[in-house]
Amino acid sequence: MRILSSTFNYKLSVMKTIIIPTDFSPTATNAMHYGIDMAKAIKASIILLHVYQVPVSYTDTPIVLISVEELKKEAEQKLEKLHKEVEHLTSGSIKIYTETRLGNIADEIENLCDKVKPFAVVMGSKGSTGIEKILFGSTTLTAIRHLTWPVICVPPGKLFANGIKKIGFACDFRNIVEATPADAIKTIVKEFGAELHVLNVDYHNKNFKPETPEQSALLHTLLEDVNPVYDFIEHKDIEDGLNEFAEKNNIDLLITIPKKHKLLDGLFKPSSTKQLVVQSHIPVMCIHE
Repeated sequence: MRILSSTFNYKLSVMKTIIIPTDFSPTATNAMHYGIDMAKAIKASIILLHVYQVPVSYTDTPIVLISVEELKKEAEQKLEKLHKEVEHLTSGSIKIYTETRLGNIADEIENLCDKVKPFAVVMGSKGSTGIEKILFGSTTLTAIRHLTWPVICVPPGKLFANGIKKIGFACDFRNIVEATPADAIKTIVKEFGAELHVLNVDYHNKNFKPETPEQSALLHTLLEDVNPVYDFIEHKDIEDGLNEFAEKNNIDLLITIPKKHKLLDGLFKPSSTKQLVVQSHIPVMCIHE
């Protein structure tokens, strides 16, 4: 069963839209503020999306702990309160819509994206508490892997602040034409009026192949109208190399292609020491090839 409640009129939406999923946690709230400031910067509207699920007690026989109608009412009340807070915060400078849905969080984000065709989905990368890491963090990772729309993962405490002036694109110079979402990258760079840095991490040319020069030339042809700067980072570890470069060179947003890079596999593992997003406080935008 699926229930949705919406104040969003899809037919009236002709401008850029940013979808901001929220579970009302500190992580989600921080990402919401980031998304709001981004929307102001690029003159986009926002949709605050809350997806709720029916809590079930798994004994010998599953028992629903609360009625669907009660859940729906509570979800709508929370989102309406948040809506008013955001309206007050933005003073009417951007259009704000809300949507509540009953279902699987990742599935409902995808369904909404298919209808709205957003500029991006802005989510918290992971929470600071154990439960946030498990619930919201895993939802974000699922969204990254499956959504065909850009997903921006915002680390805890990260602010949009002065905007996005430098964008890094992690690139391995392999299968460039087939795997590089060039149009999406150029749209994002132009939207923010940013400087694009193509970042390649290698160590003693271990990843240099005979076809690498040709692949790099193809990439330059695809991106030449945004005048990319190429940075070759000498480091044993891709994540650490990107992290150090981004910190030293004030990269505001890192673009990666999930299927090509294993960069994101360890981001949500508590035991991982290579959690690029959390360590460097750099938002990561995931775009599929």
